[in-house]
Amino acid sequence: MYQPQTRVSDSAVIGAEALLRWRHPERGLVGPVEFIQVAEDSGLIEPIGQWVLKEACAQLRRWQERGCPPICVAVNISARQLLDPEAFLEYVTRTYTECAVDPRQIELEMTESLLLDHVEANAMMLRRLGQSGVRIAVDDFGTGYSSLSYIKRLPIDSIKTDRSFIRDIETDRDDAEIIRAIIAMAHGLQLRVTAEGVETTRQLGALKELGCDEYQGYLVSEPIDAERFAERFLNNSPVSDTPAKKPATSKVRLASVGGTRTK
Repeated sequence: MYQPQTRVSDSAVIGAEALLRWRHPERGLVGPVEFIQVAEDSGLIEPIGQWVLKEACAQLRRWQERGCPPICVAVNISARQLLDPEAFLEYVTRTYTECAVDPRQIELEMTESLLLDHVEANAMMLRRLGQSGVRIAVDDFGTGYSSLSYIKRLPIDSIKTDRSFIRDIETDRDDAEIIRAIIAMAHGLQLRVTAEGVETTRQLGALKELGCDEYQGYLVSEPIDAERFAERFLNNSPVSDTPAKKPATSKVRLASVGGTRTK
């Protein structure tokens, strides 16, 4: 399934996050809260994660062949996928090459805790991905490690604020100040900020006042299948060009399946 990522300033759809659902033959559509942890514990999360990345790249190619405007697709990455950084790098490179998609259209999302596991090996791998054009995003920012040293050590392009800070942003002063601080820090480091879980126009208005760059949530759309996504957001609606990649010497951005996420 795909959920649009939208620019705050002009409401242009600039990307989508690929989100995993299980079409059970008897229970219908099953959300990840019911199966991701089982996949993690059983080791199935690694082949599932590889399939999600390949399917997202293949879908980008299908949209491209239909003449749809280019967008970036974010894919969640699990801890097991990074146990062998070299193998992960090789798989990502092979996948976007075989699917004939621009690596600048791929964003890999990773949580703070995941990025800090084997940080040196991961940093080398992520830098090589960044040099190819692939983007890197820190997901659920603000709910993991309190140390921020990894932000300047790792090639990060963007951060995604946890939805718990957005829920009451228009009424809770503390939540608003946390988001304000995150945005100020990110912009000072030349990173973009995406707010997740935006459901109301008042939340969006608050984010706009705070200077947030992008958002996603049910205010625009629930996660939908690729065909409906193309019909609603690629065929008839204005879509922004894929943002240009910053030089390799500056901070970088990324986005995956993984962990215990329940989006």
